[in-house]
Amino acid sequence: MAKEHKVIVYSTEWCPWCTKAKDWLTKNNIKYEVRDPEKDPKYADELVNKSGQTGIPVIDIDGKVIVGYNEAEMRKLLDL
Repeated sequence: MAKEHKVIVYSTEWCPWCTKAKDWLTKNNIKYEVRDPEKDPKYADELVNKSGQTGIPVIDIDGKVIVGYNEAEMRKLLDL
């Protein structure tokens, strides 16, 4: 049985790379939580604390942070 990963995607509605990351996760049947830093300042603070910057997307997989869209790194962290 595949391990259930905790995945958080910091993303906005207008960001094309965020959409690409979410589409990729969905295509691979990975459940994820979306946190929009523009809609909740708490998420903006989390984003900066985790990644050290304000760019999106930021993808947190089991506490390991990926800045930007990086399919190879997501595959590695998700054991795909």
